Amino acid sequence: MVLIILIIFWSLVFSLILSKVKSGKAAKWTKLFRVATLVFAISVFTYWFIKKSAVGIVSNSVALQVVNKLPQPLDFYVINKKDGENGVLDTKHIGKIRPEYYRIEYLKMDTSDEYWIVGYLGKKNMVYFSQHSVPNKNIDQIIEVQNYINQSVRLSDKAKKQVEAYNYENTKLGIWVTLDFLLLFLNLVLLLRVRK
Repeated sequence: MVLIILIIFWSLVFSLILSKVKSGKAAKWTKLFRVATLVFAISVFTYWFIKKSAVGIVSNSVALQVVNKLPQPLDFYVINKKDGENGVLDTKHIGKIRPEYYRIEYLKMDTSDEYWIVGYLGKKNMVYFSQHSVPNKNIDQIIEVQNYINQSVRLSDKAKKQVEAYNYENTKLGIWVTLDFLLLFLNLVLLLRVRK
């Protein structure tokens, strides 16, 4: 998705530069390029937001329900460990869960039989880490977080680095999307103003 967002960004920048061409044969082609760029950008972002907003039910997945029994709201992440001991770690943000509430996440466990749950109090204070195996992939998982524990210091350090990298990538993506929206708005305003 990052590559598509970068392509949209540079197309919108180029489209903004082409808005200066207002006469001659080139004006028709630049207008066509600008309209096509806007339609493509709006289509991609509409699809992306609908996909992100839809319920994340995955076929042949294990439903993981995380229940917060602690007196404070915690921000939870789940890390799916894939492909053996040194495998890829796939991180997902479950969300902030208030006391006595729960969240459900669907995990694709085709190449994995283990996942980790990480809980943060605030942005950087990891107060919960647990490691769970999935012996039977046909049974959904329910995890009740009842105390502040760290089952493995070595693995929790690895999980902390993974969560920091995940948050960094999301922040970077958010900046690019914001820039794309700004350029999209500018291009749309210039195109509509020219039509009047």
